[in-house]
Amino acid sequence: PRHNGNPHDLLDIKQMRDKNRKPVVMKIKPGISEFASSPEKVSDYISPLLSFAAEHVPRAKHKETPLYILCTAGMRILPESQQKAILEDLLTDIPVHFDFLFSDSHAEVISGKQEGVYAWIGINFVLGRFEHTDDEDEAIVEVHVPGSENKEAIFRKRTVGILDMGGVSTQIAYEVPKTVSFASSQQEEVAKNLLAEFNLGCDAHQTEHVYRVYVATFLGFGGNAARQRYEESLFSSTALKNRLLGKQTGMTSASPHLDPCLPLDAQDEIQQNGQTMYLRGTGDFSLCRELLQPFMNKTNETQTSLNGVYQPSVHFQNSEFYGFSEFYYCTEDVLRMGGDYNAARFAKAAKDYCATKWSVLRERFDRGLYASHADLHRLKYQCFKSAWMYEVFHSGFSFPVSYSNLKTALQVYDKEVQWTLGAILYRTRFLPLRDIQQENFRGSHSHWRSFSFVYNHYLFSACFLVVLLSILLYLLRLRRIHRRMLRNSSSPSLWIE
Repeated sequence: PRHNGNPHDLLDIKQMRDKNRKPVVMKIKPGISEFASSPEKVSDYISPLLSFAAEHVPRAKHKETPLYILCTAGMRILPESQQKAILEDLLTDIPVHFDFLFSDSHAEVISGKQEGVYAWIGINFVLGRFEHTDDEDEAIVEVHVPGSENKEAIFRKRTVGILDMGGVSTQIAYEVPKTVSFASSQQEEVAKNLLAEFNLGCDAHQTEHVYRVYVATFLGFGGNAARQRYEESLFSSTALKNRLLGKQTGMTSASPHLDPCLPLDAQDEIQQNGQTMYLRGTGDFSLCRELLQPFMNKTNETQTSLNGVYQPSVHFQNSEFYGFSEFYYCTEDVLRMGGDYNAARFAKAAKDYCATKWSVLRERFDRGLYASHADLHRLKYQCFKSAWMYEVFHSGFSFPVSYSNLKTALQVYDKEVQWTLGAILYRTRFLPLRDIQQENFRGSHSHWRSFSFVYNHYLFSACFLVVLLSILLYLLRLRRIHRRMLRNSSSPSLWIE
């Protein structure tokens, strides 16, 4: 869209809708990383997506519509040579079949940090937190813009932080409105890679849209990866105890290992190195939490979180966070308490769930009392994942149990908030500047266009005459040299040579 010209406002990007007012959306699976061994097939594979886009964008606008192909975790884990081969196929083939504005810099594998920043931009844009306000009732923060320490602080709307726990990793991102201090020079060096500073305004020189955001991704701290780490630890510690005490705990279904992180009487098996270990749940939420605390890998250093990674302090009294993915599934799918998070209520519900017999939970499941997409896997590991989410949030990220400004969500305002929206906002942020500059130019120089045309016409004619005259003079000079050589030549054979 065209920018409205107000430097306080960002681009007003809206979800495209069809004639029936339904969102124009198309998704395909799997991701393009699946074509690592046959990169030449990638452009053909995503061609239906691009054709779908081409049908909905007016033909006359294709050449000025930027297309971005940004790749995430699946591509990040591929060797660089395979990444390059896939991107090369896209960059070579797409311009042949589509007229979108697509340059080499528009196709890339983005980092976890970039993905986190884009997700943060997306949620705050949907919530309208980038709009400037004079309303005293609005929650505002005092912001010290990086690079302008001598200027007065800016007061603007409070942005929200995000927490996202997938199957493999957990991510946190939030604005750091004030200048941060570091415990050591090493911590400062680490912090440089975790703090992102960027300008969302359409003019690079305006500092009112400069944001400083902390983004950290923790591999192995997602719900499924955490369970795997826990099971591996359980297997090795039980095997060691069995050797030392001469027991066979967990080696047969008759004498299973008692796991406090499984619902009461639920049975499970762990396979490792060709061996099977049998588990039976005792459903003890408090003990489960206690067993999971060492997996946070916390250190005694100040201002650190999971794995001892640097984390700038959060202003708990004046902050707001949204929890996505596992934060939502853990609170809503089974416990049915998604939305506003309350630590005491959640802990009690999780404790009651864990202590409920597996046969009762199965009966409730069969009666359809849980979310429609909740399956038996969710049912079995809900106790563990509830404890893991609780510990990550309160022990890992150090949010107090009294914290009341976390909302767990799947959608915001009926929109599935994705990092891709933030990516578009960030990457097109300077494009409207040209429109504003052109409008200002036309407004203040309305007579210039007609004069410019006449002037350019004469300038072109003059240049053409100068070039023509130069060519004629050059030819005359060549002719004169040619005659002189003929006169000085002693024999025809020399001239021919």
